[in-house]
Amino acid sequence: MSQGLWWSRRGLLAGVGALGLAGCGRKADKVAAAKPATKAEPMTLKAATLGDWRSPADKARDAWRHPVESLEFWGLKPGQTVVEFWPGAGWYTDILAPYLAATGGKLYAASLQTDLPDEPTAGEIVEAYRHKLTAKPKVYGEVAITAFGPSSGPVAPAGSADLVLFLRNLHNWMAAGLTEKAFRDAFTVLKPGGVLGIEEHRGEPGRVQDVLAADGYVQQAYVVEMAKEAGFVLAGESEINANPKDTKDHPFGVWTLPPTRLSAPRGEPAEPGFDHAKYDAIGESDRMTLKFVKPK
Repeated sequence: MSQGLWWSRRGLLAGVGALGLAGCGRKADKVAAAKPATKAEPMTLKAATLGDWRSPADKARDAWRHPVESLEFWGLKPGQTVVEFWPGAGWYTDILAPYLAATGGKLYAASLQTDLPDEPTAGEIVEAYRHKLTAKPKVYGEVAITAFGPSSGPVAPAGSADLVLFLRNLHNWMAAGLTEKAFRDAFTVLKPGGVLGIEEHRGEPGRVQDVLAADGYVQQAYVVEMAKEAGFVLAGESEINANPKDTKDHPFGVWTLPPTRLSAPRGEPAEPGFDHAKYDAIGESDRMTLKFVKPK
């Protein structure tokens, strides 16, 4: 697929970073800071979620995304090397980077590829992400920002990572024809025995999978098959991020639900008077949480 086609799919980058860019300038309410970590009290994942560098809006989403439980399920440990693909504005980075910096680990952020033509939005998203990290070096440590895209190189040194994370991005890569490359790049960067953790909007079993995932939903069996074809072994499935209220038949796909709350197709003006109540009552999407291992 050409580079032009990869960037031309409407709304692809909007789903990755637009919400985060809108929130970058928001003044966060004063919240209680997490108790500073000391040698006697090493940084924990829970402490990282409570840090005052996270906005109240981001903390409110913990009830849907369950970051502590998810990262524990994927086996995150102090001092590990982690690669987060397409971190967007950094919702998960705000937890991962402080935790890894405090425990002697390393975070690689394989963000959007910015050297492709006719797509200034990618550069804006990556620059906003970079600015956030460099503004608080004592909190985030030294995050290595690399790139993942149609012609990107290695996201981190081969065989260096303990954990790679695909966090609600498979549908974007399916739309862009990048899925095989994502799994291949993840496999290359992981150590033997390393883990690939996936969180993704879960489609209705038994339906024919749209290869472009136009509604944002992907069938769990389809994800498992793609991972296996790349050489991974399924090591665990969790219902941590399940939501049985999600009927998965919304007018504007998964983005009808919070936090995006679309009331019109992507790229079109919001529909005045659209009733969000039904979709707000559902909450965020039903999500699969999967753990794969690179064989030793």
